[in-house]
Amino acid sequence: MTKNITVTTIGLGYIGLPTSALVAYNGIKVCGMDVNSEVVNTINRGEIHIVEPELQKYVKRAVENGNLKASSQVQEADVFLIVVPTPFKGDHEPDISFVEAATLNAIPLLKEGDLIIIESTSPVGTTEKMRRLIYSKRPELKDQIYLAYCPERVLPGNVMFELVNNDRVIGGIDEVSTEKAIEFYELFVKGKLHKTNARTAEMCKLTENASRDVQIAFANELSLICDKADINVWELIEMANKHPRVNILQPGCGVGGHCIAVDPYFIVSDYPRESQMIGKARETNNYKSFWVAEKIQNEILSFQLKNGKSPAVAIMGLAFKPNIDDLRESPAKYIAQKVIQNAKEEIIYFVEPNISDHQIFKLSDYKDAFNKSDIVVFLVAHDEFKTLKKTDDKVIMDFCGIYK
Repeated sequence: MTKNITVTTIGLGYIGLPTSALVAYNGIKVCGMDVNSEVVNTINRGEIHIVEPELQKYVKRAVENGNLKASSQVQEADVFLIVVPTPFKGDHEPDISFVEAATLNAIPLLKEGDLIIIESTSPVGTTEKMRRLIYSKRPELKDQIYLAYCPERVLPGNVMFELVNNDRVIGGIDEVSTEKAIEFYELFVKGKLHKTNARTAEMCKLTENASRDVQIAFANELSLICDKADINVWELIEMANKHPRVNILQPGCGVGGHCIAVDPYFIVSDYPRESQMIGKARETNNYKSFWVAEKIQNEILSFQLKNGKSPAVAIMGLAFKPNIDDLRESPAKYIAQKVIQNAKEEIIYFVEPNISDHQIFKLSDYKDAFNKSDIVVFLVAHDEFKTLKKTDDKVIMDFCGIYK
């Protein structure tokens, strides 16, 4: 496969836009499709609508040289990348309706020899379902197109580097589809490309995030135990990790993001009896957020009883992890909402330095909020917060290890 191909990306979010920009940056014509007209207009100006280091450079360059454009309509291409959300519905059942909609939008434009790659996190069997959907609408394309699954595995805040350098797992619906997908990713990926089948690639993505969820749940469970045992959990983990074969992660106020907080449910939903540990880890990490919210409420009540007045409270951080603007499935956002629901006369400052405004939370400058508050609650370990000097005249509730 040469760079004289055209690519259509369906979905221009936290993965779709960086991927589109990277492919276009490498001299390939890319048209990104998104249903949000504001996103389309922003990208066509060479600007970005999300916070991600280095992304602005890639988008600006790709738009200026004519290799990247955005549209509200799916365009004909040689390669179609489906990079849309896969949330859950009801009782944590996976919702692949966005993947289906993206596939349906592409079907009228497909021609013999086209390659369709699904990057959206998906339940096992989704790629095969999309094959059946395509052939049901376009039976003449049976065995005439290529279809593969290749999940992203990048870290927000380092996406542009990891898209290039991380290994990728690529699974086609048949061997020739796998080979075609590998030829495509070889055009811009330096990491190793590992061949497998579509079902294994789908489960690989779910397994990676479920594994992380279980490890975080262990750390969060330790933090609950240490709170009762009057032990500094940060010191405990540091000491335990001195063991040559122990590597415990750091606890937090829960688990968020569109991957780790969601993907394990895709396994639990399809294999409930077999996924006991995975399901319990989800319960533990969800409970940690509820526990943190209760701790904050108890501290507010304690302050009121001790001082005869309501405190000023700073909620430090709303994103699901440090130094990004992504609030999807954020435990910090959930905790902040619980604080609002229970608020009476206390003054509450909400701080998230990576976004300029929010529909629900009136945002404050992190230094002002810290200085004006009686109770400071650290939920996300943003770099800015680590510059704040701890003082004895404030109640510090550190759930993310700012002062560990």
